[in-house]
Amino acid sequence: MRHGRTWYNEYEKMQGWSDTPLTNEGVEVAQKAAEALKNVDFAAAMTSDMKRAVDTCRIITRRNKNHLAPQELAEFREQFYGYFEGRSIDESWFAIGKPHHARNFGDIVKKYGFDATMDFVKDADPLHDAENAEEYWNRIERGFKKIDQVAKDGDKILLVTHSITILGLAYRYKTDDIELNDIPANASLTLLERDNGVNKVTKYNQSLI
Repeated sequence: MRHGRTWYNEYEKMQGWSDTPLTNEGVEVAQKAAEALKNVDFAAAMTSDMKRAVDTCRIITRRNKNHLAPQELAEFREQFYGYFEGRSIDESWFAIGKPHHARNFGDIVKKYGFDATMDFVKDADPLHDAENAEEYWNRIERGFKKIDQVAKDGDKILLVTHSITILGLAYRYKTDDIELNDIPANASLTLLERDNGVNKVTKYNQSLI
């Protein structure tokens, strides 16, 4: 699940490892998602360690019948945007894409693919602090291995994370019938099945409201 709407979402700022609180609307959509998921038999609840994800996860687990304590996993943070953190989304993606004759995030992904888009962020960062695709996916895989340590066959596990993280998982692991027309909405649900280390995204950006 993606976290609820934040102030950086509201102001259209790049929000990777930087963090802003949920807006009132963000809390409200998380509460509606919690109501929709209250009877789901979650075996565990995981969340990125960013406050916006932790707060969303707590809203859901408090309403859920199993009252689980969320486990924070830094491995499921959003991509780190380095120099571009907190800057305008449109201006940042224009600067990132311009050397490659692309004008925005969607244009870059369409022309070059998701992983190349991550690499372009690091290339465009004057300090090269941003994560590239290899660094990002190594981190995500470490997160899945941590989940594997607690997951049992058939378990339903809640994982609250971020829009580009979910989109990246969908690009890499989606079934053929899924169309990726947009980034996942705040508090939307994406279903990923993991079997012996093999991931498959079977539903994407499902509204719970």
